[in-house]
Amino acid sequence: MAKGRRGGFPQGGMRGGGNQMSQLMKQAQKMQEDLAAAQEEVETMKAEATAGGGVVRVVMGAGHQIEVLEINPGVVDPEDIDMLQDLVTAAVNEAARQLDQMTEARMAQITGGGLGFPGF
Repeated sequence: MAKGRRGGFPQGGMRGGGNQMSQLMKQAQKMQEDLAAAQEEVETMKAEATAGGGVVRVVMGAGHQIEVLEINPGVVDPEDIDMLQDLVTAAVNEAARQLDQMTEARMAQITGGGLGFPGF
């Protein structure tokens, strides 16, 4: 080992290490800001779905809250309430699936498809 060197590192320690850490911290801060903005966007997203050829329509907002539920009066048959229940269930489930998909896609734009930092 040459004089003035320890542990195989160049004299003066790890050069550029502080710079890399600073860059990593900046990336983390930017990702945090981007995630906060994306979460605000997600809170305003809405999904719309229909069932039965449009006889039942659902608009769902953040938190899977149903904001609109429209049922065409012509489909209401007191003798066949099961069909109406199935249509409402199908429309609600489709709206929830769409909302989840939109949320996932938006968040993946920030996280690079994962929960870690891009490139790690």
